[in-house]
Amino acid sequence: MARQTSTQAAYPATRLRRLRQKDWSRRLTQETILSVSDLIWPLFVIDGDGDNQPIDSMPGIERLPVAGILKACEEAIRLGIPAISLFPYTDDRLRSADGAESTNPDNLICRTVRAIKSEFPDLGVMCDVALDPYTSHGHDGLVNSAGQVMNDETVEILIRQSVVLADAGCDVIAPSDMMDGRIGAIRQGLEDNRFHDTMIMSYAVKYASSLYGPFRDAVGSGERLVGDKKTYQMNPANTDEAVREATLDVAEGADMLLIKPGLPYLDIVSRVKQACQVPTFSYQVSGEYAMIKAAAQNGWIEENDVMLESLAGFKRAGCDGVLTYFAPVAAKLLGAR
Repeated sequence: MARQTSTQAAYPATRLRRLRQKDWSRRLTQETILSVSDLIWPLFVIDGDGDNQPIDSMPGIERLPVAGILKACEEAIRLGIPAISLFPYTDDRLRSADGAESTNPDNLICRTVRAIKSEFPDLGVMCDVALDPYTSHGHDGLVNSAGQVMNDETVEILIRQSVVLADAGCDVIAPSDMMDGRIGAIRQGLEDNRFHDTMIMSYAVKYASSLYGPFRDAVGSGERLVGDKKTYQMNPANTDEAVREATLDVAEGADMLLIKPGLPYLDIVSRVKQACQVPTFSYQVSGEYAMIKAAAQNGWIEENDVMLESLAGFKRAGCDGVLTYFAPVAAKLLGAR
């Protein structure tokens, strides 16, 4: 046995770098595992049989006609992505102050869901529930003559919107409107119509963020928005309120929770997950996507490395999954590992 010298004794006996020396040892001791099963792919659908429509503020993302959505669903299944999330671009002629098109059982989203379920019954389909893609004023709810977004009147429409989506075959109703009491009301509406197995993923904690701009371009609500959404979306400075919102939604019947935006709010993800102990998700929103893409296009970062690092951060914070526009690229990279 080698005799220890006083010089050797000055070095640490515990060397954490030992576990980092080889690829196999890094993989063996990795705490957070990101997989394809953690991904939900948001898709934008347009009416008609025309070409895909690029979204300038979201490089690489397009609005797709139903045929294009079906091709994307086929790719999702091939890559192992478990679910997609649908968002409509509603024709101007169908937008109104009361968002009535949202409750039309033959609207664009309902037709798209039926087409998906006809061809790919085992792919999870999640549908946004809010009025902003359907209103002429761009708000998530009904607006009175004083310019105030009305809570209870909006909830009544959200119930009907949820029921027509469930009837079309939607697996997961995802209310993103931030009206008070809407989860319990939607759950009751689904139960009353015998949609007992339709899940609810509540956007329980949705902040009034400046990161939603490209998404609003994608669904066509940004240029219509009158004022802002600060009276119903959360103040970015608040954390305790987030736990209250999430706790209430679980009590009202939410099966899953979602925090939005993503990376700047991972502390909220962690708190909500610990407090509620239900499946918890986050949304890597359009502004986050656009920033990564823009930095990569300027040669300032390596896009795929940063993208995977960001998704691992969601998992590390406690997310059970992530809605991300990077889903197909991430799936290919994760599948190749």
